[in-house]
Amino acid sequence: MNYVAKENVSTERKILLMRRDASLEITNDGEQRAFGNAASFTGLANPAGGTNSSANFAALTSPTGLIGSAGPAVPAGPIGSANVCGAADIVTTSSVPKVFLSNDCAFNCAYCGCRRSFEAKERYSTAPRELAEIAYAQIGKGCPGVFITSAVFKTPDYTQELIIEALRILRNEMRYSGYLHAKVMPGADPLLIRRTGLYANRLSVNIEVAKSEGYALIAKNKSKENILRPMGDISGLVRAAGEERKIFRHSQFTATSHTTQLMAGSLGEDDGTILRLSNALYKKYSLSRIYYTSYQYRYTAKGYEDLPLVNTPAWRMHRLYQADRLMQLYGYSVNDIVPDESEFLLDQNYDPKAAWALRNMQFFPVEVNAADREALLRVPGIGVTGAERILAARRQGRLSFDALKSLGISLKRSKHFITCGGKFSGSMSERVIRYSLSNGAANGQLTLAM
Repeated sequence: MNYVAKENVSTERKILLMRRDASLEITNDGEQRAFGNAASFTGLANPAGGTNSSANFAALTSPTGLIGSAGPAVPAGPIGSANVCGAADIVTTSSVPKVFLSNDCAFNCAYCGCRRSFEAKERYSTAPRELAEIAYAQIGKGCPGVFITSAVFKTPDYTQELIIEALRILRNEMRYSGYLHAKVMPGADPLLIRRTGLYANRLSVNIEVAKSEGYALIAKNKSKENILRPMGDISGLVRAAGEERKIFRHSQFTATSHTTQLMAGSLGEDDGTILRLSNALYKKYSLSRIYYTSYQYRYTAKGYEDLPLVNTPAWRMHRLYQADRLMQLYGYSVNDIVPDESEFLLDQNYDPKAAWALRNMQFFPVEVNAADREALLRVPGIGVTGAERILAARRQGRLSFDALKSLGISLKRSKHFITCGGKFSGSMSERVIRYSLSNGAANGQLTLAM
């Protein structure tokens, strides 16, 4: 399709601006888990052995380092949010670099640093081939894949077509066979979503608000329909492709997973509301991951002058991540984490697993030589890996506290909730137990071997 740039910005400058846009977003700690789902593009080469259509491009971009890494400062103006363009994940040098088609957004979301009314924003847009070359250069620096995203440039469908073309160039012309994550624009045409999934391994469209009435308040160009309809389309396509692979071992639709992002604090909603929505989204759309970010509205945005300023604390996001992992990996239900239907905020001082244990002391102590996996996972200090090690070691003989130490189990937390061969080495003092569970947790540390 024809591409018309709004203004002339050098590639080097775009890369610097991309780095800044990426640095404003939520950390993506889940991309690496998706690499195993990357479809195999038989016969395509990796960057190290492939043919780059622009041999000197890596040299051109090398002084700036990886997109998303620390680099030369870019002049900053007031920013409406820690979110940019409603993107689901952030780039880190240890994960997947994010490259932007454009930060010139047609939408005007109050919290977004790319919003249309942000007049101080330095804008750029990138032609699909240039974007593919920037992405390829990042991959050539040793990155395990790339995430291609964008603000809504002109229209959602126009943006999606440009993203598809960049993906096509990477796959068919540059012969890149590795991991690609692509953003799906709000309200994108179903046929364009399908075409995107022909090239990308993972897709994402962001729901962002926990209540549908929030779109009219903070994201007036978005709606429940133009978010959930694409999410449903992606879910159906991923599911159908999975069934096709079971029969034919192959599917033209290469996307095998999809994700979304939720903001905490955008409408004053409690964490119970967010977690119930997350649980429903996982079940209905078979999402691979939900990412959380703290809603920030620190400067008045044009068109939202009556909106109150909000600075949601970062620890709340950490607690939501912990609660999410407990539901997805540890077998906890929403009701385990959120004890009733009343307004409920996760505890700042105790991670959700520790908070459950303190509310259910009658469940303990657990005998490690007899407990099943589900019971072991309820013990603070024993994570998924620890539980598996305990179950495996028990086949060789009975376990002692010294044996637990050798397995890497943290007795500082777990000793108050377990027995080994009937022996108990913890404390019966609630004050001591609470102190052992809160030590470090108040700093928002995200540890699920709790």
